[in-house]
Amino acid sequence: MTTRITQLEGRVAGGRALLRVEGTLGLADAELLEQVCTDLKAQTGASVTVDLTDISFLDHAGASVLARLRREHEVNIEGLHLYMEQVIEIAERANQ
Repeated sequence: MTTRITQLEGRVAGGRALLRVEGTLGLADAELLEQVCTDLKAQTGASVTVDLTDISFLDHAGASVLARLRREHEVNIEGLHLYMEQVIEIAERANQ
């Protein structure tokens, strides 16, 4: 399945931006998401939240990028299934 990244409402509201990700999230797509998040923060100064409710697949490399987004870029991650949350936590511990 193709990965799709959508900025909801097409604008930054109240200093917050919400991105929805759909499909699979491997390394290349996760790195693209990271670039989109950092660019959005740099251009608008908004806090960024990523909604992963509609992710159907996440590999270890993608989880490592999500961990870096939370740790280094202070991006909020929402909508994770329990096992995806655990994979990201494992990736965070491995990268410390």
